[in-house]
Amino acid sequence: MDLAVASRRWSTLWLSALVVLADQVTKHWAVNHLADGHTVDIVWTLRFKLGFNSGMAFSQAEGLGPIIGVVALVAIVVLAFVVRQSDTRTGSFAAAAILGGAAGNVADRLFRGDGWLHGAVVDFIDLQWWPVFNIADMAITIGGAILVIGAWRTPKRSVADGAPS
Repeated sequence: MDLAVASRRWSTLWLSALVVLADQVTKHWAVNHLADGHTVDIVWTLRFKLGFNSGMAFSQAEGLGPIIGVVALVAIVVLAFVVRQSDTRTGSFAAAAILGGAAGNVADRLFRGDGWLHGAVVDFIDLQWWPVFNIADMAITIGGAILVIGAWRTPKRSVADGAPS
């Protein structure tokens, strides 16, 4: 294996781990400091206000947490494979951010609840004009945006350039 490829793989794993760590530390803080209904106003409409989400994005599909958890676990396995196959730094970075975010939210579903996959994701970043979210959600969104922009900006190879038809 090429040293640059190995280095990129380790970097993506470290980034994923860093996302999970930042996500879990901030959620721990939120649960311990905002549980009494306390709200912390930061600037403009940004505030910290504790919430729990047993559904998926934007609190959709409430009550389907176990199904969402299993789908997320499958997504993590697929993303780990994507990270191994990625041949660009941008793709590796985006996949690592998504992988770390997904792992952070799955950890909540596994360990913050009434049983295996019956937990709720901790949300606490409240803009008051957008659904409440967390660090993992930010990483997933940023990683997804980078993948979309990267795919949009990548020149398409034609059959004449040797691309398979």
